[in-house]
Amino acid sequence: MARFIQLVAALAATLSAGTSATGDLSVLTAEVGRQNNESLFWGPYKPNLYFGVRSRLPESLWTGLMWGRIEDYTDVKDGLRYTCEQGEDIRGYGWDEYDARNGGIQTIHDQGNKIDITTSFVKVPGGGNGGSWAVRVKGELREDAPANHKIVVYYYIAQEGEGELVARGSGDELGYKGDVTFAGKSKPLGDYKLVMTEGRGKHPVGDHEISASRPGDVVLVHSAVVSEDAIWQAVPLVFQKLQPAAADVQENYGMENPPPAWQVYRMAHQPGSGNSHIIQRTYEGSFEFDVIFSSASAGKELTEEDVTEAISATSSAFADRFSSIFEFKAPFKAEKYQQFGKSMFSNLLGGVGYFYGKQMIDRSYAPEYDEENEGFWEEARQARERRSQALEGPYELFTSVPSRPFFPRGFLWDEGFHLAPIAEWDMDLTLEVIKSWYNTMDDDGWIPREQILGPEARTKVPEEFQVQYPHYANPPTLFLVIEDFMERLRKSNGTLPSGKEKLVQGSRNPLHMAHLDNMELGEDFLRKIYPLLKRQYDWFRKTQRGDIKGYDREAYSSKEGYRWRGRSESHILTSGLDDYPRPQPPHPGELHVDLMSWVGLMTKSLKNIAEALGMEEDVRDLTKNLDAIEHNLNDLHWSEKDGCYCDATIDDFEEHKLVCHKGYVSLFPFMVGLLKANDPKLGKTLDLIGDEEQLWSPHGIRSLSKQDELYGTGENYWRSPIWMPMNYMVVKQLQNVAEQEGPYRSKARDMYNKLRKNLVDTVFKSWEETGFAWEQYNPETGAGQRTQHFTGWTSLVVKMMAMDESSGHGRDEL
Repeated sequence: MARFIQLVAALAATLSAGTSATGDLSVLTAEVGRQNNESLFWGPYKPNLYFGVRSRLPESLWTGLMWGRIEDYTDVKDGLRYTCEQGEDIRGYGWDEYDARNGGIQTIHDQGNKIDITTSFVKVPGGGNGGSWAVRVKGELREDAPANHKIVVYYYIAQEGEGELVARGSGDELGYKGDVTFAGKSKPLGDYKLVMTEGRGKHPVGDHEISASRPGDVVLVHSAVVSEDAIWQAVPLVFQKLQPAAADVQENYGMENPPPAWQVYRMAHQPGSGNSHIIQRTYEGSFEFDVIFSSASAGKELTEEDVTEAISATSSAFADRFSSIFEFKAPFKAEKYQQFGKSMFSNLLGGVGYFYGKQMIDRSYAPEYDEENEGFWEEARQARERRSQALEGPYELFTSVPSRPFFPRGFLWDEGFHLAPIAEWDMDLTLEVIKSWYNTMDDDGWIPREQILGPEARTKVPEEFQVQYPHYANPPTLFLVIEDFMERLRKSNGTLPSGKEKLVQGSRNPLHMAHLDNMELGEDFLRKIYPLLKRQYDWFRKTQRGDIKGYDREAYSSKEGYRWRGRSESHILTSGLDDYPRPQPPHPGELHVDLMSWVGLMTKSLKNIAEALGMEEDVRDLTKNLDAIEHNLNDLHWSEKDGCYCDATIDDFEEHKLVCHKGYVSLFPFMVGLLKANDPKLGKTLDLIGDEEQLWSPHGIRSLSKQDELYGTGENYWRSPIWMPMNYMVVKQLQNVAEQEGPYRSKARDMYNKLRKNLVDTVFKSWEETGFAWEQYNPETGAGQRTQHFTGWTSLVVKMMAMDESSGHGRDEL
């Protein structure tokens, strides 16, 4: 841990030196950037695997863990674990505690293979090439497993790009004994050593005549040079090595005298040089071993004793910091909520991955973003069938994934919700993720809404959903996080202790909050990101603009109306609300209230950031835009008859018509903070939210009113279930109303307290019963449903538990 202490001391010295001159700021920016890269260089950045480590480099060394029972001949096919999957006999899995700077502990309750796997990952930054890391893999038999239960473990090592990697060990042609060492070298990593230690565990002993040539107490290593297309396909490569071993047994022994399965499926021991290495070990009962990566530039090589010490220190630091950062308020102070909160947050943060590769983009369709003809959705379908897409890139993305088994890739509108809790813990990591997304933006201001980078990522996506279109938008939730950063930076100005003092407080790594702890550094980030935000904003207003003049609509502004592009008869995937009911049939004259609200949020956020940066001309323009949006929301989308905001379309007489499907869409002006505390429309919105016959349920706010004729119909994806991101936005705005003087303060306060408790209890109960967080929750029973291990935006419950319970101080205006 000495190197880590030196890292902290160096940054302390840098921060405490101050930034009184421009030159000092450039030095500070460079130093913080360098140390951020070092401390975030390695990680479990292959979240699609149960455990996979890689660096944040396009062509990287990476490793992955595989295991399975090996009692029967079908076990090697049916029970092998590698990629996270739904439907396997796993009671629950994920990170119990995790910090992206230091590491953490993950537990996998593998009920089907009768074993619990624990991976304790730690890293020691430093040395200029990302530092060193280690993982301790521990397998403990479950209570229903026999004492002689056999488990096979494979550890896969791949060296992408140019470099050398050679396996070494002591033993003979049958296998290695003890540790296995790999000596490696590559341009970005320099010299390094990777060791799989002997560890602890019993190995099986056979009495079949084949035992002399296939003993169970040796380590098998198979080294090879494989193509770029094959190197990521670890499981097929393992099967490729096992097939000739099994064929040899069948040829020599037939079915009359077969050896046990663990001796049949033993690959040939062929260690050497290559870019692909498979290590195989077989255990009888529980086991433990370490995989230790030591960078030569870091100096001292890590030992097993270092790993033990680092695991203990990392775990202790996480516990201390979690209770400080997320100080849960009543009624969530019990220890069970601490364990729950740690699991939810750690899985969110442990789901951060690094992706690199090309993605499918169809730019031939981009000029048609107006979709101005009736029947435009059919034209769009035909255009997609022409398959004009091409691979573009490569791109790289650092992102937190919604679900490791089902959605192991980047989703633009999910990310803003993911980063809300992460920003409380590690703002500098949050800014790294934000920069990564904006680095994928094109010159027009478009960011692909779903980033499927490389062939490995594409294996998880049906072909029809792989192509991205440069006129398709997605809710701009990153604005929520950037504005929050700006507000926190402004509040902290002049109130922080000096550099050296703040760095010795508690267990905080100074890199967690370097951009908040130093005003000039934070402002520098805002000045650099602002033009990118503005470009994205201008792209939204150009490509998603709706038609007001063409249909003689009466509105305060002839410009501020918006329509999602990319809709079909039954879906608007670009809105994020997929099958939520919209006007039928689709019409080029539609206006969507949720999109207008998102543009309002962007306008409000940009205005606040421009004010903080002293950009007076932009403030004037954005203030004018925001005023027009607020007026047009009422002129174009408010239904006095229905008491809510609604989508609009054009009727048979070419007249403006409101189509009201009460639900999340109706709440968007409220959810993004565009309603004033004394606005009567706020009162009616609160009435809609609190109506048990429409949206309110004991488990959260329904996505669609129970009274709607389409409630619970079709796919029933956004047509009744409870979703945490929308509920979180409602909770936040109820809290805001409860803290302001106004006629609805008391009502908002009561709703806030009840809704906050309902949501946390719903997610907690399902997590306790199933071992998982879920994508959505049933409005009638509260049961988790759809995608399991959905620790993306469902983890917002951690933020909710840390929110203050409203006490009722203050008075309502009459």
